[in-house]
Amino acid sequence: MAEKLSSQLFKRKPLELLLEEMRGENRLRRVLGPVQLTALGVGAIIGAGIFVATGAAAHNVAGPALMLSYVVAGITCIFAALCYAEFASMVPVAGSAYTYAYATLGELFAWIIGWDLILEYGVSSAAVATGWSAYAQSSLSKIGITFPLILRESPWRYDAVHGAFVRTGSWLNLPAVLITAVVTFVLVKGIKESAGFNATMVAIKVAAVLFVIGVGVFFVSATNWHPFAPFGWSGLSFFGHAVAGQVDPGGKPVGMLAGAAIIFFAYIGFDSVSTHTEEAKNPQRDVPLAIVISLVLCTVLYIAVVAVLTGMVRFDQLDVNAPVSMAFKAHNLGWAEGLIATAGVAGITSVLLVMMLSGPRVFLAMARDGLLPRSVFGVVHPEFRTPWKSTILVGVFVAILSGLLPIDSLLHLTNIGTLLAFVIVCAAVLVMRKKYPDTPRPFRCPWVPVVPILGILSCLLLMFSLPTENWWRLIAWLALGFGIYFLYGRNHSVMKHYTENNR
Repeated sequence: MAEKLSSQLFKRKPLELLLEEMRGENRLRRVLGPVQLTALGVGAIIGAGIFVATGAAAHNVAGPALMLSYVVAGITCIFAALCYAEFASMVPVAGSAYTYAYATLGELFAWIIGWDLILEYGVSSAAVATGWSAYAQSSLSKIGITFPLILRESPWRYDAVHGAFVRTGSWLNLPAVLITAVVTFVLVKGIKESAGFNATMVAIKVAAVLFVIGVGVFFVSATNWHPFAPFGWSGLSFFGHAVAGQVDPGGKPVGMLAGAAIIFFAYIGFDSVSTHTEEAKNPQRDVPLAIVISLVLCTVLYIAVVAVLTGMVRFDQLDVNAPVSMAFKAHNLGWAEGLIATAGVAGITSVLLVMMLSGPRVFLAMARDGLLPRSVFGVVHPEFRTPWKSTILVGVFVAILSGLLPIDSLLHLTNIGTLLAFVIVCAAVLVMRKKYPDTPRPFRCPWVPVVPILGILSCLLLMFSLPTENWWRLIAWLALGFGIYFLYGRNHSVMKHYTENNR
């Protein structure tokens, strides 16, 4: 009995079966080219946080050395991105890391990753919708438009001082619900329409970033970059406790490496490109290209923004809440604030769209395998060729979370869960090179095993730097997932019946 259970839990899905399923009636429409795929990657990675989070990290953690923090974090992500790119070229189907794990490590690991991705895309979408609401309301208030108090935010917020939820006086975060409904409608209509809408939003926010860089560079003074690393070069922590380098008054590590750990999560989203492999016209070529280009492009933009902001104003004088506005006002360029605010709303919109676009593709892959109900999560619209039922379900879930709940504490789950997915994908490349050395790989991750091993180690380092409560949240989420898997998924697994029928 135990041997039979173990055999199923670690049963790998053959590559030929994956490719065969892709040709079935529930296939998606291949309409995405390299530009659209790259736009999806950039859309997921860059949000309004490129301005806000960058200012806070420079002011409180790393100073001008935050430029190098972005380099370190970018290199760490490149390790994982190259591994994602190899898999995307080998297995051109929906599902991202879930599908890759199923083909290499077995059903149980695939479920863990799939459950992780549901968390990443679902909770992240709710958090982004909440952020969109705050940003949009702030922008509208400048022209005299405000929402009634009862419709401005969630009914509760978490009071960290007293460790309890307190009432806000509001009933519903209506703007968050409205933007979620609009994005859900766009996503149901079709991937081509969604990609076009996203490309427009990405163009607006990239133009704003280039505007900040292009105008701000003329007001940069090199003297503002001295000292370059005022908080030092280190800043390592273990389960949230500093083990090397300086600490802030609250005991948290500061320094260049601490900055890299903090802003690493500004890169989360590049993996969403791989969830659209089945909708790419030429997935073996375009998806790896889009993953790498979007990551490199965003790294360059991040570094340039830090260089300009810390060059325009000393790092310790930056306003952590509105660093761009403060830096531009310091040089009598306050008129640019409206342009940047508009681009910020567009930026967050594109992040929300890509996150909500990616989640249903993971559901689709899991439903095809029988791990989730196919009648709900595995249905593709006959006309639009989109997973419309799961898209609407995700939309309802995101609307409820963003409309009624404070999302801050849940957001920590996405960080550690995403890092776990990166670790497993890097490990899966090593397994695939050993198990299937002759399988065609249109894109090959270079310097194997060095790159995957460095990816595993760097991601584990970041995981262990997170506070203990993040680990407990992850364990609780995985425990819930295991319950669903053993009660439903294992018994309805396509691979279980496939194995029995092929004995």
